[in-house]
Order: sequence, then structure tokens, then C-alpha cells
Amino acid sequence: MTVYGDMDVSTIDELPPGRGEIKTFFFEEKNREKAYRIAEEQVRIGRQVYIVYPIIDESEKSDLRAAIKMHKNLSERFSDLKIGLLHGRMKSKEKETVMHDFKDHKIDMLISTVVIEVGVDISNASAMIIEHAERFGLSQLHQLRGRIGRGEHLSYCILISAPKSDDAKHRISAMLETQDGFKIAEADLEIRGPGEFFGTKQHGLPELKIANIIRDRGLLEIAKQEAFDLIKRDRFLRLPENRLIRDNLLSKFSKEDLALASVG
Repeated sequence: MTVYGDMDVSTIDELPPGRGEIKTFFFEEKNREKAYRIAEEQVRIGRQVYIVYPIIDESEKSDLRAAIKMHKNLSERFSDLKIGLLHGRMKSKEKETVMHDFKDHKIDMLISTVVIEVGVDISNASAMIIEHAERFGLSQLHQLRGRIGRGEHLSYCILISAPKSDDAKHRISAMLETQDGFKIAEADLEIRGPGEFFGTKQHGLPELKIANIIRDRGLLEIAKQEAFDLIKRDRFLRLPENRLIRDNLLSKFSKEDLALASVG
């Protein structure tokens, strides 16, 4: 939408003051115990921990670890810690109570689904384990990681995963390489694509013959401004010098598409 001039972009490229560093790690299943040790160490020094799961309950069709069962398992494993549970099937009042308890440090370790993805600000939370990280989108992983590192303490984000597809491996690599939201968004765009301007395709890079929507962002901004200037001078492309552009548009798009674009 920004390439074709429907929206402008404002850039906020600094974190709020007082944010701590986040170190991100990728652990295979065999290193799960190490992840738990890191989480426990953080609790022992007075910090709090999130452990995030992709599903609420177990299913016969899936071998994914689920929040409800793992809450029971981890409550038994860490019997001297206060373990909380948060998921989307809980009533709003229940969820609010859990989050208040976590914020008031009545909970040491919060077992959760992606309901904590946005809107949760616990400055004392310094570690997050994301189970089956390959099941989450890149922007979702980045937003989840943003729930920690909100205080001055060094924080740890641990991705436990067994990525099989190239896209899943790319997402994990991007998370390990950067915490820059702009770079994460670019990587996400490369993986999923922005979809079409005309038509119903929801993902995949648009059909630009020469430019690359990510690499040539500056050049595309210049081209967009040139297009706006052209429309101001000759809205319906009736001048002889613009005949070639008009003919090209008519050959590529239907009159209905062009009429819709001119109205917008």
C-alpha cells in the first residue's frame, strides 16, 4: 500500500529508555533441560519467566506440547515455585486476575499461549521460552519476545524448535540475527510477501518487472512521487508524450480496475 501511494510511513527507530538487552537462543528438543535451568535461575534471582505454547490443550491429531498439560507438569517439577496459567479460553475476569498476580509478583513462572503477545508490560520478566517456535509466524515471535527486556535486566528468549521447512528455518534465523523490528519486518515480507494491489492474491511478492520491493525501497519512493507528479499534470494520460504509458495500463489492467483506482 505504501509502494502504490495509499499510505505514508513514519519511522520510529529507537527503543524507549531503560530497556535491557535480550539474548535470543535456539535450542533443539534435546536441550530442553538447559532451557528450564536458565528459567529457574532467573526465578531464583528474583525475576519472572514466561513459557509460551502454541495450543491450549492436547489433541490426538497433534504431538504438540499444550499449555494446560504443561502447566500441570511444570507445577510438579517446580513444586516450590508459583506457576500460573493463562490462555484464550479463560474468562476475561480470570485472565485479568492472572495478569495482576503476575505483575504483583505472586506468580514466578507464567505458562501461556499467545494471549500475552501484546499489551503486557512486566518489567521484572526476564526470560521467555517459546515451545514449538516453528509454529509461530515471524512477526508473532518478535512480538512475543517483546514481552521481556522491558526493564533494565539482561533477558533471555529461548526458541525450542525442530524446524523442517525452509520458511521455518528462515524465521528462526531471523530471530537469532536481529531484534530490529524493521529487519524482522523485511524478513517477514521476504517469507510471506505483501500480496497483490489488484486481485485476490494475499501473499507473494507483487509483479514488479525490475524493482525489488525490499531492496529498492528508496527508488520506489522516487518512482511513486514521479507518478503523483504525472497524474497532477495529466490525470487521464491524454498528452501525446504519455500515450505509451496509457496504452500499457490499458493492456495490463481492465477498465474496471483502472476506474476503481482513479476513484480511490
